[in-house]
Amino acid sequence: MKILAIATVATLTLSIATASLIDEAVKLDVKKVCDVKANGVEKVVDVAKKFNPEAIKLGVEFKRLGIRNKDYIKALEAAIKSKSKETIIKYKSKGKEKTKKFPTNYAAWRACTFAVRALQLHEEGKKTWRLAVPGDGFKY
Repeated sequence: MKILAIATVATLTLSIATASLIDEAVKLDVKKVCDVKANGVEKVVDVAKKFNPEAIKLGVEFKRLGIRNKDYIKALEAAIKSKSKETIIKYKSKGKEKTKKFPTNYAAWRACTFAVRALQLHEEGKKTWRLAVPGDGFKY
């Protein structure tokens, strides 16, 4: 009985933490939070690292140019440690190892924007999905 109670409390705590993280992401202004010039690369990457695990958990992590957002974050951490101006991202595409180079500031902006917008779009979709349903009165 105690195990069931502990498991229930743990589940509720986790769902509340998840909900608060999503609510926080929805309220953020992406342009301000992900501005590398104003906030610095480290702070922008920290924002991406904060929100991307939740996007992964919900299955809405962004993938652009064949590169997942977690790969951007991992490459950015390496570039920050080496104080490099360029971020080299290694990824697999169609079973082949590939690399892409981005300026570190641009990669940080991308990672942050992708992490926050994934959660924002996930929540927005819950409210607006009915607008895209056929038979809703709109002409296509």
